[in-house]
Amino acid sequence: MEQNEIEKLSKEYQDIQEKLQALDFQKLQFNAQKQEYEDTESEIENATNKIYKIIGGVMIETTIEKAKADIAEKKESISMRLSIIAKQQEKTIEREKELREQLTKIFNEQGASSTQ
Repeated sequence: MEQNEIEKLSKEYQDIQEKLQALDFQKLQFNAQKQEYEDTESEIENATNKIYKIIGGVMIETTIEKAKADIAEKKESISMRLSIIAKQQEKTIEREKELREQLTKIFNEQGASSTQ
C-alpha cells in the first residue's frame, strides 16, 4: 500500500476519533438538558402557586397544563436527538473499528517486511 493511502487512512481515523469525542460531548449536553427538564417537570408537579415561563426575555404567566405540555415536548425532542446521536455513535464506532483493523494490518505487514 502506498504511503499516500496510509496517510489518508490515518487522517480518516483521526477524524473519526474527533467525531466520537464531539458526539460524546453532545450526548453529555443533551443528557444534562434532559435532566434539567425532568427536574423542572418535578417542580411543576409540586407547584401550588402560579407558574411562569420566559419567552424572549419576558416572563409570562402560564397554566400548569401548558407548562407540563411544554416540558413534555422538550423532553421528547431531547430524546429524539439522543437517539440520533446513539445511531451516529454506533456507525462511527464501527467505522473506527474497521479503520483500526486496516491500519493495524498495514503496520504489521510493514513491520514484517522491514525485518526480513
